[in-house]
Amino acid sequence: MLLDAQAGAPVYTTPPPSETPYALAKLGESARIIRQSISELPNLRRRLDKNMDSKAKARDIHGDLQNQHRRLMGALNTAALSLLEAEQDELANHSAKLGQSIKSFNLMTPDYSKLCAMLSDYLVALPVVDSADETQTTNVRIIGRLMNNVRMGYYPTCLDNLAHITRGIDFPQDITANLLDPCCGCGLALRSVADIAKDNGHNCITYGIELDEYRAEEASTRIDRVGFGSYFYSRTSNDAFHAMLLNPPYLSVMTEGGNNTRNEKKFLVDSYQSLMIGGLLIYIIPYYRLTADIAKILCDNFSDISVWRFTDSEFKKFKQIAVMGVRQKKIDDTGFSLKLTAMMLEPGMLPEITELPAGRYRLPDTVKEVALFKGALFNEKELAEQLSKSKGFTRLFQRSQLDNADKRPLLPLSIGQIGLVGGSGMINGWVDCDTPHIIKGRIVKEKRARVDENTNSKGQLTSTTLTETVSNKLIFNLLTPKGFISLTDHGGGSIDEDFGDDRHGDNPHNGNPRAETLSANAVAAHEPDYARRPLFPLGQTVITRGANETIAEYDVMLAISRHQSGDWGEVSDADWKSNDRAIKKDERILSSYISSNDEKFWIITEWDRSATTVLLPDEY
Repeated sequence: MLLDAQAGAPVYTTPPPSETPYALAKLGESARIIRQSISELPNLRRRLDKNMDSKAKARDIHGDLQNQHRRLMGALNTAALSLLEAEQDELANHSAKLGQSIKSFNLMTPDYSKLCAMLSDYLVALPVVDSADETQTTNVRIIGRLMNNVRMGYYPTCLDNLAHITRGIDFPQDITANLLDPCCGCGLALRSVADIAKDNGHNCITYGIELDEYRAEEASTRIDRVGFGSYFYSRTSNDAFHAMLLNPPYLSVMTEGGNNTRNEKKFLVDSYQSLMIGGLLIYIIPYYRLTADIAKILCDNFSDISVWRFTDSEFKKFKQIAVMGVRQKKIDDTGFSLKLTAMMLEPGMLPEITELPAGRYRLPDTVKEVALFKGALFNEKELAEQLSKSKGFTRLFQRSQLDNADKRPLLPLSIGQIGLVGGSGMINGWVDCDTPHIIKGRIVKEKRARVDENTNSKGQLTSTTLTETVSNKLIFNLLTPKGFISLTDHGGGSIDEDFGDDRHGDNPHNGNPRAETLSANAVAAHEPDYARRPLFPLGQTVITRGANETIAEYDVMLAISRHQSGDWGEVSDADWKSNDRAIKKDERILSSYISSNDEKFWIITEWDRSATTVLLPDEY
């Protein structure tokens, strides 16, 4: 560090620290472009003179000359805004005037020496470290003041100025407007807008997202829906909001490498699509951050753009403006964006927000539901809000209530269905009735063997095939006041039910992810005719995914009962007789039914009675 001999101020003669104020970093970029222009412009002008005989070459060189001139103008505008942020108003005004002079400069002027001399003098005055000239210095006071003013985070919007902005909004009648604040802080700003609208007879639903957990918790007490975490990792519906209040934190320092993304730009780019076409953007930033790139984004995606500076005391403190515009389908508009940036060079000429006419911007008369709104982090209140609107969870809760309620079958159960219910464990324990008893069911394994003799064309025995089927046998034991009874022995008969557990491996649905096993409760359907008895075991009963999604459970259960009792449904006479024979000869059985919603479906029981499948015809 050295002392400036003229001013007595300490100065840097080494590169700036690893954290450089954003304004100084942009000044450094501008200085490099200006320095390049001092070298390139005269060279291009001389090349143009040498190639005047060739129109093609001269045209190309003149185009390069115009491009370099445009880069120089952009660098001067950026430098002027950065100097305003650094509170170097006098030098900023000089930058703006120099830019106007260079804008009117005739590129065909033979001598560029005066232009280059002005630019060189300007570079000397800029508060930047010049890597090409180690004697160039940076005023420490400027750096210190900028570092002291660094605010990386939260700026609460002035509610008085926000009241003037809200007065300029014409809310739709009899329509609930969706309002979004992508960085809502404590929720005061958005709540203020909604309250003013409510006082004037308008309804609003407020949505906010906040990175800071404590501010998000506080916002939850004011805003209807709050997403926790970074906006950039949250999810919201596009084209769903009538108005968006965007007052983002802005980047004030750049770390080494200078690759930081400007928050005020990133928030704008990522959030404006949440607005519906015709929706209103209220974009609050310091005026010196309305640079050419942001102006281009605004003018390409918004119409009827106006800019208003905050009231004097607030403007002096934070230099904030409100940019208001109506979202439109994207166009390519560069004309107004240049004027918009130029307006920022004279902030004192911007109209004050108090001058915004009442009802200046009308919100769309469109009813819109915000279908998607999720913060980046888990939020119990927001999760409850989402689940309350979930049709799937509503059906789940309704089903749970039904399962817990006392109920009786609409029709008497068949013996086979009673067996399935018993096997599921639903018939077990004390039974309080006219003849009270205790019932206990148990399942035992039974193995059945079938021998098939294989002969050749001459009728000679060539081999013998032994097929073993393992099945589950359900036995009910009852303890009554008169003693012990086993239902397998009662009345000298047997009512035990076999249903295969598919141990033999011949089920065509094994490993098929499209088939879902029907629960024992589900198979306990309501038999239309109690006198019917099951004619054959079903084995493992499954239903394909397509049938499960298309056919009502009651239709499936009723059809299974008909199928097992020999009612083959909508089949031809030949198929009916074929099914009747299949029962006696252990062949495959296929029946067909029509559901209550007029969907045709099949039920197929395999030849060995190991499995029964409910499916749609096109899934066969």
